[in-house]
Amino acid sequence: MTQATHSELLIIGGGSMGLAAADHLAASGAGSVQVLDAHDPPHDQGAHHGETRLIRLAYGEGGGYVALAQRAWAGWQRLERETGESLLLPTGVLNLGPATASFMRQVAASARDHALPLEQLDGHGVARRWPGWRSGREALSETHVGAFEARAGVLRVERILACWRRRLARQTGVTLATGARVVALEALPAGGYLARCADGRCFGARRVLAACGQHLAGLLAPLGVRLPLTRVRKTFAWYSADARYQRERFPGFSLTDDELGIYYGFPDIDGAGFKLGRHDAGQPLAPGEPLLPFGQHPDDIPELAQVIARYLPGVGALRHGAVCQYIRTPDEHFLIDEPLPGLVVAGGFSGHGFKFASVMGEVLGEWLSHGTRAPELAAFGLARFPIRCEETP
Repeated sequence: MTQATHSELLIIGGGSMGLAAADHLAASGAGSVQVLDAHDPPHDQGAHHGETRLIRLAYGEGGGYVALAQRAWAGWQRLERETGESLLLPTGVLNLGPATASFMRQVAASARDHALPLEQLDGHGVARRWPGWRSGREALSETHVGAFEARAGVLRVERILACWRRRLARQTGVTLATGARVVALEALPAGGYLARCADGRCFGARRVLAACGQHLAGLLAPLGVRLPLTRVRKTFAWYSADARYQRERFPGFSLTDDELGIYYGFPDIDGAGFKLGRHDAGQPLAPGEPLLPFGQHPDDIPELAQVIARYLPGVGALRHGAVCQYIRTPDEHFLIDEPLPGLVVAGGFSGHGFKFASVMGEVLGEWLSHGTRAPELAAFGLARFPIRCEETP
């Protein structure tokens, strides 16, 4: 029988939130911490690949996120100072859409309620300010609103995870086990939990943080914890583009088009190309269903090409594309709770979660180590959904 490795704290999932929490726990001297990941982060099997993520403070998903976003911004700046790495690029972020769009109204409300600087332009003003946008009746016009936030920008996501890995390697007390795919999590009679891995390794701990993305719902179901998480396949791609789209001349952006959908994009950073992705739509995935590679679904290339044709005259040939998956809750807000004593769960971040990882590492780490939930997390509890926990036989 395989001997279990025991630690005080166990983190299942070494992605964005798991590594962030481990980094915080290492810095705070929380004791023995074991991190398990099925792969070798950073990797492309979760939700943290793709090089870049947007960070913005005037939040269109709800004003309740603004305080967390402000703390996250400070956290990324602190990580830059501590590591000497360039991780946060202050390109600014431009939110574009019809004046009637709920997202645009919430961006304005978040800025107003939290006294955040926000520059408002119409569609023609956007095209004059950033000539990479096309204006006209079939493109940006007076019916569009542009909300530009200068104190916003781009996070270099894979660099950040690599930074956390290097820092953990220099710390005592925190161990990362790669290739450790957890297939079962058991509650122990005397308290605590035991994680069993596919390769036979076992890890026990007094308290557990489960932040394992697509595997989270299936892992917790045998414990009677029902998590309303679904998987959706998403695509994004990089394109050749002229000098108008370099990071010194073009911001990160979100774009809402009533006909085409909701998109996001990044300027060309260090010659990597102009990056464009679609936030809404996508293809629902069953548990365990593999991701089709980019280009193998008929919508992959056309749904991005139509936005370029309408709005972005200087964006040219497709260089390469990629796929990822969103793990979402029904209301598309985060899911963070302690459904069983000593078991903290964190999921449903896909689509707008990475920007918060610096602060989530702190609050999740404190919850895991001390059992105290930060007030900012109250809105993300499992109780807002009708199906939560049930007794196991």
